[in-house]
Amino acid sequence: MGSVRLRVVVAAGVVAAAAVGGWQLLPASDDGDVQAINVGTTDKSTSLDPAYAYDAGSWALYSNVFQSLLTLKTGSSTPTEDAAKTGSCRFVGQKLMTYQCEVRDDLKFSNGNKLTAEDVKFSFDRMLRNEPDVGPRSLFTSLKSVSVSGQTVTFNLHTGDATFPFKVASGGGSIVDRTKYPAQGERKDPGVDGSGPYAMASYEKGELARLVPSGTYRGAVAKVGAPIDVHYYAESEELQKAWEAKEVDITHRQLPPKMLANLAVGDPSVRISEVEATEIRNMVFNVRKGSAFEDASVRRAVSYLVNRPKLAIDVYHNTVDPLYDVIPKGVLAHGTPFFDRAPKPDLAKARAELRKAGVRLPVEFSLGFATGGATRPEAEELKAQLELGGLFAVELVERKVWDDFQADYKAGKYDAYNVGWVADFPDPDNYSQPLVGKGNSNANEYHNPDIEKLIIRTQGASNRSDAVGDFKAMQRIVAEDVPLLPLWQTKDYVLSSNKVGGAQYLSDGTGIWRLWELHRL
Repeated sequence: MGSVRLRVVVAAGVVAAAAVGGWQLLPASDDGDVQAINVGTTDKSTSLDPAYAYDAGSWALYSNVFQSLLTLKTGSSTPTEDAAKTGSCRFVGQKLMTYQCEVRDDLKFSNGNKLTAEDVKFSFDRMLRNEPDVGPRSLFTSLKSVSVSGQTVTFNLHTGDATFPFKVASGGGSIVDRTKYPAQGERKDPGVDGSGPYAMASYEKGELARLVPSGTYRGAVAKVGAPIDVHYYAESEELQKAWEAKEVDITHRQLPPKMLANLAVGDPSVRISEVEATEIRNMVFNVRKGSAFEDASVRRAVSYLVNRPKLAIDVYHNTVDPLYDVIPKGVLAHGTPFFDRAPKPDLAKARAELRKAGVRLPVEFSLGFATGGATRPEAEELKAQLELGGLFAVELVERKVWDDFQADYKAGKYDAYNVGWVADFPDPDNYSQPLVGKGNSNANEYHNPDIEKLIIRTQGASNRSDAVGDFKAMQRIVAEDVPLLPLWQTKDYVLSSNKVGGAQYLSDGTGIWRLWELHRL
């Protein structure tokens, strides 16, 4: 795809799209002839409706076109008010079961409609109505109800949850215009009515999102940079070609590992930002009745065979680090429970587990994965490792479209599937409930009552260090039950042209994509 430049047109209304599947808005702003910055990524958005998506590509857009009551400012890991009045958000009482915010009275959506506390309640209510595998409801298991009095919003929780402000600050807390979104069901057209720093000028799913600074935004972001064209690529190799052809000014997620490993650090025309991110990759097991991995002994057998260092070296060229815990390094309560059980691949232990399960060898199972990055070489390496010794026979199933892959694993069509996880906020709770809790986002139907009790206890600890023991106990259960198998964690790489500034702030491991920090030099 060639380079596309955007000249911002000042207008006040919405115009019809010129192309099928497109949507265009010309918001009131005054950016003159500023060229759009072209950002390339392979992380596509599954839905523009924040109640119906819980994936990295969708949430990257949400943090720019929608507004939440709270946000995480650049370089900060403490939630601060955005759509809420400064200093108004707080827990009421000592039990961490009631949280309140007062909505600013000067906010408007990009379409000109006033944003009120009723819009906030509407946004959370419709998100809570959805099944957890089609939206972020699994992140809000502690939330019981939302009430409004004037411009004050009160969140009533089932249990104490010290992490609740972080959840409000995430893409799951996106506020939508209640007059433009259905109370029941997903908004299907490619339009966006939010109050974020950017307005969506046009959108072609899987191809291009054009964002322009919103003339109505008021909040924590002091200054919005240039217009942005987000270009979506199906393959990492396509993103690499676009970068090398200078069709994009910035790349973020995912370039081929071999290219990342061979980056020329001294090249004056390229700026490389490397963040100790908290993105992880898991092999998730379908534990439904009838699946090859219904029995925990079969899942443990797999955990005893996987060679993570070989995966990191041979497939990812040392751009990832082996991971032996669902909680990654750099996050509170990280440990090595999987390493403690099997420091290296152990064929004898795996065989003993399968003997205990009483299954016929080799155990045949399907392993699903979506096209992108090194996912195929990764799956092929895992297949080779697991078929050593004749214990397993692996059928690889690749889906070229992420939406199709996601729909398949949620429907239980694979026995196992490889998926990544990008942190919504920097707390170990984000690697607990959404990944191994009841109704988790992996949709593998895993449920352990002991883990549920530990999740409630950890969420209730206002001093997060007090929860470390419970988090470690939870991870020991995960290493025993193996509902998923952590494979690796990776650094976050942003490549930018020397003609663009602010790229070092685009991503900082908090789950927010700060496009507003980008500007031309």
